[in-house]
Amino acid sequence: MYIALLRFSANKAAAAEHMPAHQDWIRQGVEDGVFVLVGTIQPGLGGTVIATGTTPEDLEARVAKDPFVIHDVVTAEILQIAPNQTDPRLAFLKD
Repeated sequence: MYIALLRFSANKAAAAEHMPAHQDWIRQGVEDGVFVLVGTIQPGLGGTVIATGTTPEDLEARVAKDPFVIHDVVTAEILQIAPNQTDPRLAFLKD
């Protein structure tokens, strides 16, 4: 399981310009079954993605294709988490 933190960077003002392509990127990640949760870091600091069923290398490559990353709207940090215990509803995250 991975958490990708997408924190706004120096080019944050360009977010609106690249938002449609960024949303397409998110949609593709969800459709591919890699992104299981996408949300905003409050208060308006950027976004986060919880991903599963991928490798660190594949996730890094996917994140590098985010238009927000390409255009320096955000900087990305990927954290790998090895879940030890989960609520039964989240057991799929242990794979």
